[in-house]
Amino acid sequence: MPGFDAAAWRRDLRGCSGARQAQLPALDQHREELYSARVDVVTDLLGRPDEEELQEQSQRVYYYYVTPGPQCSGGRPDAATRRLSVRFGSLGTVTEVLYAAPIGAQ
Repeated sequence: MPGFDAAAWRRDLRGCSGARQAQLPALDQHREELYSARVDVVTDLLGRPDEEELQEQSQRVYYYYVTPGPQCSGGRPDAATRRLSVRFGSLGTVTEVLYAAPIGAQ
């Protein structure tokens, strides 16, 4: 993806250093390229997710925190802060890419 520094994104664990936030414009510009990508392609590009949710019918969602927040101060890694969600369908390909705050976050 032109303009997207995947290495900087992967180094910014839980979005605590702000590097992921700086990469969002480039990622958003090329977001369509992620659709239909397989799990291993997304993992190679974005690294292991900060959180993973397994859903019914072999669907899963990878969450990547984008902005610093409570997830940076130890304890529970999940936090009510902005994150990138990548949803995979039952065939293991990307079906949805969203950037938002978790439900219940302010």
